[in-house]
Amino acid sequence: MYDCIIVGAGPAGGTAAYHLAKQGRSVLVLEKESLPRYKPCGGGVSPAIAQWFDFDFSPAISLKADSLRFTWKLGDPVEAKIATKEPVWMVRRDIFDHFLVQQGQKQGAELRDNTEVTGIEFQSDYWQVNTANGPVTGRYLIAADGAKGPMAKWLGFKERKRLLTGALEAEIPGIIENQPIIHFEFGLVKNGYLWNFPKADGYSIGVGTFIGRQPQDFKKILDEYAKSLNVDLKTSKQYGHPLCIWDGNQKLHTQNAILAGEAACVVDPMTAEGIRPSIFSGLLAAATINEALSGDTNALEKYSEAINEEVGTEMAWAQKLAGAFYRFSNIGYKVGVKHPSAPQIMGKIMCGELRYGDVAGRALKRLISGFGG
Repeated sequence: MYDCIIVGAGPAGGTAAYHLAKQGRSVLVLEKESLPRYKPCGGGVSPAIAQWFDFDFSPAISLKADSLRFTWKLGDPVEAKIATKEPVWMVRRDIFDHFLVQQGQKQGAELRDNTEVTGIEFQSDYWQVNTANGPVTGRYLIAADGAKGPMAKWLGFKERKRLLTGALEAEIPGIIENQPIIHFEFGLVKNGYLWNFPKADGYSIGVGTFIGRQPQDFKKILDEYAKSLNVDLKTSKQYGHPLCIWDGNQKLHTQNAILAGEAACVVDPMTAEGIRPSIFSGLLAAATINEALSGDTNALEKYSEAINEEVGTEMAWAQKLAGAFYRFSNIGYKVGVKHPSAPQIMGKIMCGELRYGDVAGRALKRLISGFGG
């Protein structure tokens, strides 16, 4: 009987495993893929996550980027070096996610990868988790199995508040010759952006939409973008994946179980950043289960409240900004992105040095005044 079984070895699951094992709890992580496993993702990580751990992330960072480049329909560029304490980390998710789980293993957490969960049953005061390799039992469950995982449904969360949108990504091998630059392209895609995130051994380029459900030809749009970068997509594999974007506060706990990461719909509505909010939810999930194991009967309820308060408040601002910016992105680009302070503000938000709540009021006013101008 484990103190806690965590389903999913992404950033939320790995974080929860590390912190729970560090408290001396017996933890089992179940992951259906074999680690390390490829995960389509731009791979931009806020260095602010370092404050929640006591180890060095250097082995998991591909490179650090401190320059941003924005374009509108491939023209009208805005470039800036961001003046943050630490640049944005660029990671490959197979390496980053596995590294995080390995830190948990060093603390005593057990990992069973290549182990798919086939169903769950609650037995009086513990969970039986059925897997392809037989059942396991745990007093508490953390469902961190991502946007497509079945755990939330099995736990009875039938209608989660979320905006299910999509992204298409391609990995381009190559040598980064110049200073690594994070590139955002607005204008070629409705209600989202295209990105080119550098890695030590190539680029992750992709397209995603974050509001609305208008069908768009992602393949065609990504192809056009790739051509502008002198990249031929025919030689690279493309990966489509859903995004579970925050769409309002909700209950994230049930009998002896909580949702974390993308299963808890914590992806940022403005930038689609998912790694930092997922890690934060994993951190809170570990503290919650630890308190519940110590006898706090209200711990799980407090988890829902804390996520709604800490993450939800920030996400609500992001959603307001996204609504104004993406629906009228030509104006958003002119009065928002091209504003002299915009790249620095964006850089500070990406690096965790500023919150949306600090800047959204001003940004929204600027966007609204842009309609009048």
